[in-house]
Amino acid sequence: MTTLTSLLIASSAAFALALLSAVAGFGGGVLLLPVFTALFGLRFAVPMLTLTQLSSNAGRVWLNRHHLNRRLIGWFALGAVPSALAGGLFLAHAPLAPLKRALGVFLIGVVIWRRLRPAPRKPGDHAFIAVGAASGLGSALLGSVGPLTAPFFLAYGLTRAAYIGTEATAALTMHLTKLAAYGAGDLLTGTVLLYGIVLTPVTLAGAWTGKKIVDRISDRVFVHLVEAGLIIAGVMFLIGL
Repeated sequence: MTTLTSLLIASSAAFALALLSAVAGFGGGVLLLPVFTALFGLRFAVPMLTLTQLSSNAGRVWLNRHHLNRRLIGWFALGAVPSALAGGLFLAHAPLAPLKRALGVFLIGVVIWRRLRPAPRKPGDHAFIAVGAASGLGSALLGSVGPLTAPFFLAYGLTRAAYIGTEATAALTMHLTKLAAYGAGDLLTGTVLLYGIVLTPVTLAGAWTGKKIVDRISDRVFVHLVEAGLIIAGVMFLIGL
C-alpha cells in the first residue's frame, strides 16, 4: 500500500470517527485505533492517534465552550496528568492485550449495570480524580479510553453539549501529557508528526459536522447512542481489535 493510499484511508476514517465522537462524546479513538494499527503498526498508531485526537477534542472543546463544567475538569486532571505521563513512558514495553480485554468486560458491564439501575447515584466531584487516573493510564497505553469515562460523566448528570465539551476538555489534558511522554520515549517521529498535521483539518471538519447533528437530537436519544457506543467498544476490546 502506498503512502498516499494510506493517508487517504486514514483521512476518511478520521473524518467519520471525529463526527461520531462529536455526536456521542467518544468512540472515534476506540474505532480509529484498529484502522491506524492495520495501516501503520501499533507503536506508530498510538502516538499518531493521540495527535489526531488532540485536534478532534480541541474542536469539540471550542464548539461546546459555553457548557463546560470546569470544576470536574480540574479534579479529573489531578488524576489524569500523572498517570498519563507514567503510561506514556511505559508504552514501549506494556502488555496491551490483557488490559484491552479487561476494559472490554468493564464497558459491557457498565451498560448492564445502567440498565439494572437506571438512576445510579451521582458520583462526587472528588471521585473524578480516580476516574482521571484510570483514564490517563489506559489512554496512554491504548490510545483512547473515552468509553471508560462516559458512565461517570453521564451519572453526574451531564448530557449533550455539557457532556461532550467537558469530556473533550478532560481528554485534552491527557493527550497533551501523553505527547510529552511519547516525545521523551522517542515515539514522536517525524513521520508521526507529519501525518498528525495532515489529518488535523479532516478531524476538525468531522467535529464541526457532528456538532450540527447533536444539536438536533434529544437527551434520551443521546444517552442511547452513548450506551450503544459502550457496547461496540467493549466487544472490540474483547475480540482484540
